[in-house]
Amino acid sequence: MANKKWSAKVTRESHALVLEEGVFTWDDPKRIAMSLKKSADESTQRKGTPFRSAMSMLVFYINRAGKKLNTEQRQVLEEAKIELRKLYGK
Repeated sequence: MANKKWSAKVTRESHALVLEEGVFTWDDPKRIAMSLKKSADESTQRKGTPFRSAMSMLVFYINRAGKKLNTEQRQVLEEAKIELRKLYGK
């Protein structure tokens, strides 16, 4: 049963990125991407590259929210992935 709760533990205990409050609820994909980039670039505890850390956090949130994430917000977050790639030249 403990293995099923790994994502909740990551959400509670991960300190790899310090995120702005409510970043995943914003309605501007570019603002979300810029905030994630800033957090990843400034992090001293991440294990991978800043791009990888920022993208991982975004994808993790989308996957963790699952069916609870409404269609509009999911679209904003998917667009934030595109903006994040642009910011990092990927």
